[in-house]
Amino acid sequence: MQSLIIAFAMYSKIPMPRADWNDKNMRYAFCWFPVIGLVIGLVELAVFYILTKWQAGSVFRGVCLMAVPLLVTGGIHLDGFMDTTDARSSYGDREKKLAILKDSHVGAFAVIGCSFYLILSAGAWSEIDTKGIVVMAMAFVLERAFSGLAAVNFKGARKDGMLTAFREPARKRTVTVVLAAEAVISAIVMCYLWLPVGLLCSLGAVLTFVYYYKMAMKEFGGTTGDLAGWFLQTCELVMLMLTVVGKIILA
Repeated sequence: MQSLIIAFAMYSKIPMPRADWNDKNMRYAFCWFPVIGLVIGLVELAVFYILTKWQAGSVFRGVCLMAVPLLVTGGIHLDGFMDTTDARSSYGDREKKLAILKDSHVGAFAVIGCSFYLILSAGAWSEIDTKGIVVMAMAFVLERAFSGLAAVNFKGARKDGMLTAFREPARKRTVTVVLAAEAVISAIVMCYLWLPVGLLCSLGAVLTFVYYYKMAMKEFGGTTGDLAGWFLQTCELVMLMLTVVGKIILA
């Protein structure tokens, strides 16, 4: 339970009781990471149900649904997405890109990338229907399971940083098995809820995961906390867009 508290305290804004951040308690923290996605998914379902019952407009509903993950997580993953966008847009060498990731200043490309992301996300969420929202609720679990697998198993680009602090004490084999099981279960549930779109989203998540690995190794020499945030936001947008595409095709 200490691991659960640490995971929620780090990767969400949900108030948690105090826990000791030592190696023993952080050992299985990544196992609970997908549970944060489940919480986000449940909040999304509640917001969708309430706004639909109130007959809110699709645009307003879409913006509210887009805001839910940011409010629950405090935007920690979007911050990583922005830093990574800045670094990749520099087209510099590996050292320069890693230096940009550590820079606390916000660059123009980070702002442009974030704005583009939020516009696409809000537009896609406004198209989500009853079948799509239940699939996306589980998509938050799937993307975090993949993110945890990458954090534990991918080579680190640096020897310090928050991701390293979580990865080093982790029981790699146990955490990998648990996260893999969570990924499989969430994918199965998505397919059960809406088979064609569930399959499409699961495939999209796998391909995004593969691209993330190749990009991180080639451009940064490994993964970092910022790159993990980039993956999470990108994977979320990919599955969201595929859900909308599936809805249009199957309409």
